Amino acid sequence: MLRVIMTSFWIVFIAELGDKTQLQTMLLATQSKSILGVFIGASCALVLSAFLGVLAGSYITKFIPPHYLQFAAGIAFIIIGVLTLLGKV
Repeated sequence: MLRVIMTSFWIVFIAELGDKTQLQTMLLATQSKSILGVFIGASCALVLSAFLGVLAGSYITKFIPPHYLQFAAGIAFIIIGVLTLLGKV
């Protein structure tokens, strides 16, 4: 179980570095008088988001095999990347 925890931690940690959410959190921290409040709010949001992802993933895999989901997620990321490069997102 420790391996799953560490793998999940590093995957989410690396994926979140430098994304729009982190940049928005930094901006909010510069405008707020309560840095601790920003930290707690952002942390709770990430925890809830991860919780919803785990629930959705465990529910969906009861009906759709994981390798199909992995393939669909890969295609979605490629499409989002191409749209981002084209300035559509």
